[in-house]
Amino acid sequence: MPRPLRVAIVGAGPAGIYAADALLKSDVAADPGVSVDLFERMPAPFGLIRYGVAPDHPRIKGIITALHQVLDKPQIRLFGNVEYPTDISLDDLRAFYDAVIFSTGATADREMSVPGIDLDGSYGAADFVSWYDGHPDVPRTWPLEAEKVAVLGVGNVALDVARILAKTADELLPTEIPGNVHEGLKANRAREIHVFGRRGPAQAKFSPMELRELDHSPTIEVIVDPEDIDYDEGSIATRRGNKQADMVAKTLENWAIRDVGERPHKLFLHFFESPAEILGADGKVVGLRTERTALDGTGNVKGTGEFKEWNVTAVYRAVGYLSDRLPKLPWDLDSGTVPDEGGRVIEESGAHLQSTYVTGWIRRGPIGLIGHTKGDANETVSNLLADHAGGRLHTPVSPEPEAVDAFLAEREVRFTTWEGWYRLDAAEKALGEPQGRERVKIVEREDMLRESGA
Repeated sequence: MPRPLRVAIVGAGPAGIYAADALLKSDVAADPGVSVDLFERMPAPFGLIRYGVAPDHPRIKGIITALHQVLDKPQIRLFGNVEYPTDISLDDLRAFYDAVIFSTGATADREMSVPGIDLDGSYGAADFVSWYDGHPDVPRTWPLEAEKVAVLGVGNVALDVARILAKTADELLPTEIPGNVHEGLKANRAREIHVFGRRGPAQAKFSPMELRELDHSPTIEVIVDPEDIDYDEGSIATRRGNKQADMVAKTLENWAIRDVGERPHKLFLHFFESPAEILGADGKVVGLRTERTALDGTGNVKGTGEFKEWNVTAVYRAVGYLSDRLPKLPWDLDSGTVPDEGGRVIEESGAHLQSTYVTGWIRRGPIGLIGHTKGDANETVSNLLADHAGGRLHTPVSPEPEAVDAFLAEREVRFTTWEGWYRLDAAEKALGEPQGRERVKIVEREDMLRESGA
């Protein structure tokens, strides 16, 4: 009797869960069946949604409801607190599964080559996001002494960082932020936040809704300089061909022509300012120097040779995420991704690394919204199933599900399960209930493991 197709997915964020969903919706799932095991290095699933989305974005966190429905299916198992390759290697996975999909995402900050980037007071946005999202592997405190702060970048992460810095701790208290984050934000001295983009309003990578949300806070005054509202032929073409870019530009135009109000925290959105140097004294940030840029007709910009210094004492770079290199897999150093064709991992020789696939940010880089990973997953799974139908997958020596449990037990790996997530979920909701909050996130890894019953 034919057994189910066994697939391991490394990474239980949206990309991995979408891949599991695509497998379960395939014809193979009906006959002879599909069995999927998700391996996640954190004790809890959901990846970027739990540890990358700002806590005051419950709308985006609502995606978890849809992901829940996938993980509730009996053909799927979750192994949390299991790290690749420390706890389980590619060779180990090959022993248990017909195919392996890597969907490990991106959590590190992309480097930025600006003089002064290593000064005390210069931070990566990813590290700050991990702190305010209660990631168990980062420090429990964050220095928030600066009254004037610069944020480099014009994407949604830059907006998240700027908004969290500009809001009051009590504004964020109704969210799921843990106690240490609330205490840290109460000490935040930031009163001026300056967000810098080297190009113009038409080239900003904000999503329209994220941008408009800045203006919803009763404590944040969003300010745009009318001189920064400028377009060339390339910019006009971008607006005509991209509805979102046009909506962003219109919002910025409206803010540029209004009077500045009285809200206590000022959040400035600057365009045509390219970071040239982070200024320091005694090893600490004391300012930022930018070069004014100008449009060149194509939507790109060139330097003007005109420099300006900004009085800030902290700088956050939000210029993109970078994936961690995965041992035993080929790697593109420039893009920080695993080389692939249609989700099939491609070796230097150009051959497909048998039974090995990628999806999500580890495949295409940290770009696009969460929903965009669904198309990636569908393509990757389609090619995996084509390889299965064509007899191109390898045959595992121990395909029975219990072999994985025995292996992890022998290695003394303390893993969490999907049932354990329900227990952790209930514990976090119970913490929030006395305060009238939906939940309070549990931070310590040991506490997460204990509440999960691991």
